[in-house]
Amino acid sequence: MSDVLAIDVRQIRTDALNGKLSIEQLLDIIEKQQQTMRRLEAKAKRWIERLAQYEPEVREETGGRSADSEPQPSASYSLNAETRRRLPRRRKKKSPGRRPTKQKFADAEDYRNIYPKGVGRADCQLVRQRAVWRLESGQAVLVGYRIFAGPDGAEPRIPGVTPRCEYGIEILVVLAFLVYIIGMSLDKACAVLGFFCQLPLAKSQADALLRQLARHWEREFDILCDLIAHAAVVYLDDTGWKIGAQSCSLWAIASQLERVFLFGCRKDDDTLDQLLPPDVFDGIGVSDDAHVFRGRFRRAQKCWAHLLRKAIRLALLYPRVQTYQRFLDRLLELYYDAKRFAQDKRLSEAGRKQWVVELEDRLCKLCRPHQWRDRRGLKRRDRDFSKLVDELVRLLLAEELFTFVLEPSVESTNNSSERRLRGPAQDRKAGRTNKTASGAHRRSVILSVLESLRANLPEFNLTTVLAEVGRWMSEGISVFGRRWQALTSAAAADTS
Repeated sequence: MSDVLAIDVRQIRTDALNGKLSIEQLLDIIEKQQQTMRRLEAKAKRWIERLAQYEPEVREETGGRSADSEPQPSASYSLNAETRRRLPRRRKKKSPGRRPTKQKFADAEDYRNIYPKGVGRADCQLVRQRAVWRLESGQAVLVGYRIFAGPDGAEPRIPGVTPRCEYGIEILVVLAFLVYIIGMSLDKACAVLGFFCQLPLAKSQADALLRQLARHWEREFDILCDLIAHAAVVYLDDTGWKIGAQSCSLWAIASQLERVFLFGCRKDDDTLDQLLPPDVFDGIGVSDDAHVFRGRFRRAQKCWAHLLRKAIRLALLYPRVQTYQRFLDRLLELYYDAKRFAQDKRLSEAGRKQWVVELEDRLCKLCRPHQWRDRRGLKRRDRDFSKLVDELVRLLLAEELFTFVLEPSVESTNNSSERRLRGPAQDRKAGRTNKTASGAHRRSVILSVLESLRANLPEFNLTTVLAEVGRWMSEGISVFGRRWQALTSAAAADTS
């Protein structure tokens, strides 16, 4: 702007009229003015583009409108906007915040004293007061606990209450059962507890309680993983899962008394190494014929259900092809004979091996006529049939089809693992997956402990679960921890 102000237009006009300025001088002045104008226009354009990032209406006023069009009122400078600006601003509603402990304790319906064991009450002094929601006879009760400490200052724990929690373990277990076993959302679980038990519980509080329960059971989850890795027989299966928008997998692995679920993992060798370390696991793996399981275990049993489904599919889709139906009939006959031999307790080890040899010979004779060396030119159905035959032959040569005949404790399918994945699979279809990796881990911990308790308890209900959980809270060791101690003690005795 200094270049423009430096020129006196009146003086130039006067000098030009008096003949003091030549035509060349006037043209130079005009050229300099045009350069200055172009420079200022470019500078103004840059400022407008920068300003448009913060006030979009500037872009609308300066560009995209013809010269003869009428200017539109800006949204920020309209009459309605000015009216809203003149209105008094509403103050944000302040959160009530955390209620003081004294107020909670005063609202309690019942009061109980907690004394340390082995110390006379006269030697104890009150050190803390806590209000805890408990479930008693199916109803929620707010209990006020007075905690007394002995001369040494050690405070006793409230039975059935995790540290720094305002809800009893029974509420946490019921909430976990509703969310992870039944498959309810947090909102519905809170509604159920409020309707049946009169427990005031918000969704955020329920989420925090599940986080606390997962942290409390983290050690038990690690013990379950160690027990699985040392099991004699494990059953594996997987299905799809999601963490946010990212697709991943859910693995279920089970032994006789342990169940481990791993949400949000990858279906690869690293995950399998994490669950069953090669230098630790020396048992039998029962799984489908997925690539990640091939050649992985010292001894394996492939799921017969997966193989039979493929043969049944071909027979149902193409009923006019008698070859598929005859193959299915003979394959089912062979499988039923193998099941009968596996359940025959009269057979010795040598007798079982003899029957396995006969079964393998029958399967070879069944598959040999249907092997194609070249699949080019085959119909799609014949290619699928050829792949099934090749799969049976490959598994037969790997000795992974009749392990259940030699080992009666091994099942011929991994259908039990598939059934355990039905609930999570329904949650996935309904969109009730995890939003974060921490939420997936929380689900893994809680579901693994609950399902393992189902496998260990004679009856799986709230009474038996709370009895076991309360026992290990008071004694400091769970049924899984005891089994792990016995396993490590036996291993130490063998090495010595």
